[in-house]
Amino acid sequence: MKVSTEALLDKLYNLRGSDSEILKQMDKDKDIAEQTKERTSKEKENLQQEITDLTKKKEELEDQGAKLKDTLQDIHKEDYETVLTSLHIDFDPKSLLVKLENNLPRTIESVERDTKRAEDELVKVEKEMNQAITTIDELGIRKDTALSNQEKLNEYFDLALSGRINITRDSITSLLEEFGFNEEEQRETAKILMFPEDALYSYDERQKEKAKSGKSISDVFHEAETNMQLEEPVVSETTESPVTVEDEFINPAIEEQPFEFNAPTFDPVSTESNEEVNIEEEVINTLNSNGIDYLDFTSDEINDLIQNWNKELVESNINYMKNIGLDVDIFVNHIQMMYDYELQNKVSALLGIGKEALDIYLNPNVLVKYNYNELQNAITLLQSNGMDPKDVPLMAY
Repeated sequence: MKVSTEALLDKLYNLRGSDSEILKQMDKDKDIAEQTKERTSKEKENLQQEITDLTKKKEELEDQGAKLKDTLQDIHKEDYETVLTSLHIDFDPKSLLVKLENNLPRTIESVERDTKRAEDELVKVEKEMNQAITTIDELGIRKDTALSNQEKLNEYFDLALSGRINITRDSITSLLEEFGFNEEEQRETAKILMFPEDALYSYDERQKEKAKSGKSISDVFHEAETNMQLEEPVVSETTESPVTVEDEFINPAIEEQPFEFNAPTFDPVSTESNEEVNIEEEVINTLNSNGIDYLDFTSDEINDLIQNWNKELVESNINYMKNIGLDVDIFVNHIQMMYDYELQNKVSALLGIGKEALDIYLNPNVLVKYNYNELQNAITLLQSNGMDPKDVPLMAY
């Protein structure tokens, strides 16, 4: 399958910058190796001390046991019968000698087993520590190589963009092979660099504009929110939702999302429900049956849920969150999510851009802050500013 020129340039320009995925991964791997080295160094020190203590204990058991054995063998109970009887002292050297001879070897064997266990563990820890040290050294060399390759890649692009490229196809493909590019990607990149077309110049101009703007994540969202407040909503004849000028501006919108989830449709709560049904009791029973303690909520929150009660919708939202691995306490302080008709679509949109369930659990405010269309617009806004929504913390949305 032919590789997309835009996608290929995205990948190449990422490799050209300081935020290169290769360099970031190397830094991440090095951090892990450094942590492993620190942990195993402490474990090694503790195990060495444990082995020293056990070795000393064995020596003392053997030495003191031998001395005690000799002492007990030289003591005859009858030589001290009068004093032992008069003072009611139960002292039997022969009995103690038997206990000593029976228990001392077993105790020494136990210490030896503990020593062997600690020595075996020390071997494993030293191996893990040495592997971490080797990894740190190798990553240092690999990063130097990666930086050198990055410098060469930037040189090739500068030459191509200035129309002065004078390198061979093999030079380009050999360099790209170092970055892990497949043959198709190598061939297409060589074509782009050796015979630069409008696509390369246009792409490079867009990257320069983004660099000039210097927009941070917070700047992007602040600008979007300001625009939303300034724009007057225009009612569309084909939809119930207001359409703003910003909505027109922010497409490519939803069609770029990885996948789309259609939440189940629920009828709004009926005002003609049977008067005999105690809604408050039903709310509490429903929460309890789904493993949620209603006492975790304030009376105002429970009243809020009662006012918006739709049992089918609430249970569907609770079960959906459970099924994707989220604990039900995500609803605490966010009870409005229980009766949110768009909750499942919003969660699905976040999962679709690569967010983990844990990200959502730790930052549920994003599900309350936005409706579905606003969330899609926020995602699209990030993409249009050259950011990957997956890498942007949800607290920044």
